[in-house]
Amino acid sequence: MKNIIKSLLAFSILCLTSAAAIAFPDVSDDYWAASQINLLSEQGVIVGYPDGTFKPDENVTRAEFAAMAIRALGQQHTKVAQPVNFTDITEEHWAYEDIQKAVYFDLISNDKESETFRPDDPVSRAESIAVAVNALTTESISLAKAKEVLTKVYIDAETIPEWFIIPAGKAEILEMIVISPTQEKASLEAVRPATRAEVAAILFKMTEQAKLNPNAKLAEAMRKKTGEGFVLENATVQGSIGTIPSGTIIPVKLTNYLSTQTSEGGTIYNAVVPQNYVTKEKFILIRQGANLKGQLLDVRPGKYFVRNGVLVLENAIVTTENDQTATLKATAQIYKDRNWWMKFVRWAFKGEKLEVQADETINMQLLNPVKIDLTNGWIYE
Repeated sequence: MKNIIKSLLAFSILCLTSAAAIAFPDVSDDYWAASQINLLSEQGVIVGYPDGTFKPDENVTRAEFAAMAIRALGQQHTKVAQPVNFTDITEEHWAYEDIQKAVYFDLISNDKESETFRPDDPVSRAESIAVAVNALTTESISLAKAKEVLTKVYIDAETIPEWFIIPAGKAEILEMIVISPTQEKASLEAVRPATRAEVAAILFKMTEQAKLNPNAKLAEAMRKKTGEGFVLENATVQGSIGTIPSGTIIPVKLTNYLSTQTSEGGTIYNAVVPQNYVTKEKFILIRQGANLKGQLLDVRPGKYFVRNGVLVLENAIVTTENDQTATLKATAQIYKDRNWWMKFVRWAFKGEKLEVQADETINMQLLNPVKIDLTNGWIYE
C-alpha cells in the first residue's frame, strides 16, 4: 500500500510539471491565434472549459474580460483601497475584485450616469481594444487624425462609435487591432461581441505593449520588486526578466524528517524557500515561503563495514505566492561535515547514517535555468 501511495504522489508531480504542455483539442497548431491562446493559458490568464476545449468562437462577458486583463497584466494580487460603487455588482460577485482593479488601473471608466457595469453582457471588440489601449501610455492624437488613420484601412471606419474613434486610432498606430484572417476585407466590427480567440490575441498585444509603455499606475505596479534575501551571485537581469542559471546553489528548508535508515526511495518530501532569492541588485527572484516538492531519488541505509548511507533528493516543482505551480528541477546529495579524521574513519570502516531534520536547511543545485518576471514573480517555462 505504501508503494502504491508513493507512486500516486510521484504521478501527481509528473502531471503538475507537464500540465502546461496540454493543448486544447479544438485549437489546432495552425489556428491563427493558437500561440496566443496557448501562452495565455499556460500563464493562467485564460482557461478552457470542463470538457478540455477552448471554444475560440464563443463570446466573453465584460466581467470575464476584466478578470483576464488584470491577470494578463500580473495585477491579480493588487489591493484597492477605495472601491468604486456599481449598482449591478456586489462584493459577493466572483469578479468584484478584478473589476475594481480594472477601474483602479484606468482600464475601464465608471459610468457616472448609470453607475452600472453590466458584468454579464458580452464584451465588444471596441471595449476590449479600448481596455488594451488604456493600459498604455500613448501619444495624444486628434479626432481628425484618428479618422484619417482608420479610413485608410477599414471599410467600416465611418460607422464606429464616436467614443471609440481615438482609442481605435491609437490601437491602429500601435498595430494592436486584431482582425481574423478569415475576413476578406478589413473591418473593425466595433460593436460585435469579441470572440475568445480575439480576446486572447488582444490581451497578448496589450501585455507586449505594456512591458514597454504601461500607463502611470501600471508602471508603478509593474516595476521590478526589490528586497533583502539570499543573493544568487550568478543570476542575471535583462529588462524585467531575471534568470537563475543551471548549476546555481539554492538553500531550501525541508518540512519533513528524512533518514537513510527509515526513509525509502520515491518518498515525497516538501520544502520551503527560507528567504527571498535575490539578484546582486536586490531584485526578488523567488519570494520567501514558496513551496517546493520533490522525491527521494536514492536512499541507501548506512551499514557498518558495508557502505556509508546515501540520501539524494530531486526537486520537481515550486508553488509561488502567485499560486503558480511551475517546474523547478534541482538535486541535493546529503553529506555530513567531517574533519579529516572522521573522513578517514568513514572511508575505512563505513557505516555512516544520514538524516535531515524537519526545518533544517540544505543546499540544492538547479538542473535547469529558471526565468522569472521580476515585476510579478511569474516563472516562465
